[in-house]
Amino acid sequence: MTDRPKRLVVKIGTSTLTDSLGRIDRAFIADIAASLSAQLQFGCEVLLVTSGAIRAGKERLEASQVHSRLPDDFARSDFQNTLPYKQAAAAVGQGLLIHTYTEAFAWRGVDCAQILLTRDDIADHDRFLNARNTLLTLLSLGVIPIINENDTVAVDEIKFGDNDMLAALVATLVEADLLLILSDVEGLYSIHPEDKPTGNTLVPISCVLEINAEIENLAGLSKSGVGTGGMRTKVEAAKVATEAGIRTVIARGRRERVIADVIDGLEIGTTFLPSKKH
Repeated sequence: MTDRPKRLVVKIGTSTLTDSLGRIDRAFIADIAASLSAQLQFGCEVLLVTSGAIRAGKERLEASQVHSRLPDDFARSDFQNTLPYKQAAAAVGQGLLIHTYTEAFAWRGVDCAQILLTRDDIADHDRFLNARNTLLTLLSLGVIPIINENDTVAVDEIKFGDNDMLAALVATLVEADLLLILSDVEGLYSIHPEDKPTGNTLVPISCVLEINAEIENLAGLSKSGVGTGGMRTKVEAAKVATEAGIRTVIARGRRERVIADVIDGLEIGTTFLPSKKH
């Protein structure tokens, strides 16, 4: 049994936020809001790092049939995969996403605040301190910061990778006790799930004492086709967090009571222990 964290960072990726049809799952967001609101009642400060703005924007754009009004030569191109389109979708979707979260938390009497960051905000000393001060002030007021990468201005060179690295940097920024990365898999496996022998049940590695070359090699690339990250970016994020002395857990986000069980110290997913050299 580990000590209950006093400051928690939870990260949710797009593939976990979406349903089987690839749409933002608002019922799941309501469940997450309920779980995190409950942790506030136990005296735990909570920060949420969420993806999903681009997906929410694409949903709205597809529903409004905006694509039918594009010039033929532009409409025929694979424009949905271009950076400008993704940034436009993020601009549409960010407000929709934060509205969904705001309503879900409001039902529990909890206020939340939107924070949009880029890697430059973390790298620049003054902006780093400004972001830290804002986040700590929100926590002191009992407000849950909901953090996302600022996709409307980000370019490929400064992408965090489905917010995994952003979550690790936020955790170090506020000196969190626990970073919980909610994924679409149970944790880090010793072999890729698609390569498991027929009929065998895969069990994730329970605890990682040190993220070395062997552990890094176990992390493959994303195969979900929804998010931009994968197990590799999650392990890289865990390495950053553990080197800063922050315990990190990767677990399946759709598992019932996953947040409460991880905080209660149950062996859920894969736990990465803080580095002794932090």
